[in-house]
Amino acid sequence: MTVKTTPFRNRSLSSRLAGAYILFGGLALLVCFVAPLIGPTQIDFRNVFDSKIPFEDNVDGQIFFIARLPRTIAGALVGAALASAGVVLQALLHNPLATPFTLGVSTGASLGALLVIITGLPIPTLGISAIPLASFAGALGAVSIVYGLARLRRQGLSTLVLLLAGVTLNAFFSAMIMFVQYFADYTQSFQAVRYLMGNLDVSSYEQIVWSLPLLLAASIGFAWLPRSLNLLALGTKGAAARGVNVLTTQRVAFLSASLATGAAVSLGGPIGFVGIIVPHIVRLLLGSDYRIVIPASAFFGATFLVICDVAARTLMSPIELPVGVITAMLGGPFFLWLLVRHQ
Repeated sequence: MTVKTTPFRNRSLSSRLAGAYILFGGLALLVCFVAPLIGPTQIDFRNVFDSKIPFEDNVDGQIFFIARLPRTIAGALVGAALASAGVVLQALLHNPLATPFTLGVSTGASLGALLVIITGLPIPTLGISAIPLASFAGALGAVSIVYGLARLRRQGLSTLVLLLAGVTLNAFFSAMIMFVQYFADYTQSFQAVRYLMGNLDVSSYEQIVWSLPLLLAASIGFAWLPRSLNLLALGTKGAAARGVNVLTTQRVAFLSASLATGAAVSLGGPIGFVGIIVPHIVRLLLGSDYRIVIPASAFFGATFLVICDVAARTLMSPIELPVGVITAMLGGPFFLWLLVRHQ
């Protein structure tokens, strides 16, 4: 069988890695710079940074820094986290169709957020809204349950049990979400549905700052994983024979991906399909070396979600669509194409 290669894949690792950083990183920076300038209300870029105009009188500056820049930063962080988590989980579970929501972390986070929305529990801490705190608490609970079930076998971390437990927990939490929604009034139901659709309506920087330590911890795990994931593709026995601590690799992969997913959902809600669209596009372009795929997916995930968010707030202006609707409309056909392709 003849394997087709691209000129990019024939280059050395250092040149491919540098090319990925320059291409995808530069594209992410460009999109994040342009996105706050685009919207239903036109702004003059020269007025945004005009120091002669007091900020309280600078409408362009207020739109840029208060309304658009926080959601652009949030979109970049959420997109990068979900794309990176998708890559890692697909490698961990040996399943090209795995997503950051496969293991029930997203639905656990959504259930935590909905409990606060429906019950109105006032638990703000350090100026942070109760919803992201409850969302991350729900994600942490889901991670603990799934990990505990996967560790019942003392021989190691069973990826099969991990997958089955995650799918089962996902269904259970989804049922609990419907149960909680049943007791909500109209206003609460509207807020809950809007959250469940995935929304980057971030109007302050405090929530972004709060999520940074969690995303940084996940990034450290992602940076440690590439070599081990490359060898883990040979199978657990083959990787162990080449000096890989398989159990440690599985733990770091699961916990870092879950941490990134929980932080992303607490920041933007359950935005689907980013973790499956982006990794596969990057692999088609750059190959399957995780030393390149993980950072490139992070950059491209940030780019992809910021572009989707711009489309969500401009396509049907003045109506603003939840960004999760855009990603689902793109991701559904893409997911079906992947099913046919792998079949």
